[in-house]
Amino acid sequence: MALWRRKQGEAPAVQDEPAKEEDNKTVLKAVQREAPADTGKPLLTVESVERTFQVGGQPLHVLKSINMELKHGQLVMLRGRSGSGKTTLLNLIGGLDQPSKGHIFFQDKPFHKMSDDQRTTVRRKQMGFIFQAFALMPLLSAYENVELSLRMAGIPGSEWKERIVHCMELVGLSKRMHHRPFELSGGEQQRVAIAKAIAHRPRLLLADEPTAELDSQMSAQIMSVFQNIIATEQVTICMTTHDPTILEVADHVYEMVDGKFI
Repeated sequence: MALWRRKQGEAPAVQDEPAKEEDNKTVLKAVQREAPADTGKPLLTVESVERTFQVGGQPLHVLKSINMELKHGQLVMLRGRSGSGKTTLLNLIGGLDQPSKGHIFFQDKPFHKMSDDQRTTVRRKQMGFIFQAFALMPLLSAYENVELSLRMAGIPGSEWKERIVHCMELVGLSKRMHHRPFELSGGEQQRVAIAKAIAHRPRLLLADEPTAELDSQMSAQIMSVFQNIIATEQVTICMTTHDPTILEVADHVYEMVDGKFI
């Protein structure tokens, strides 16, 4: 299946698993998006970062001298096999872990020097997270799952409905928003998770292997959703992957082997 390519126009429509009713079928199409222009200062900078863990009393060097930038409006991929260090790096970028050495700056502020409370505030207000596990509340509808994320982010209730409807339309689930997770396909559940992650309007979206549990057709849909989010929400996306078939949609790919970029 052909994925969307930058500067080559729109991709063919990509369809998810058919729903039980004909009018619930979803077709997604990626918007045309040019490579982002260089707007100067990056959103996030990683400088000479290392991460070392103690295992059995011996140091395990998981990341070694990592330098990278995430610029505004980019889709950046960290590619590598399991154990290459890409998830550890994603955790450092998101402030879920701290570097052993080096510096991380988010919007020119030293993220690595912030207190736990300060980093938590930054994550809650300016970052969104997507994981392999969809992490949806099984008894809540798709709409209610997104509503819960807005409630936890402290967004005023008066803004919920408009924002939820917008996000569900953006991920192609406007006709499925009142279905519960068990009534949705795997690709649809991941799109609900994406809607949750962007509902509070983050500046940076971090995704750990978001297509790992999906087949090639559903993976193409998720990439189309990401392209639409960048174009519509002006968000930067950094994701990990080991799937070579989706690399062509990225603005930049960092290849990781044994904790280093190659």
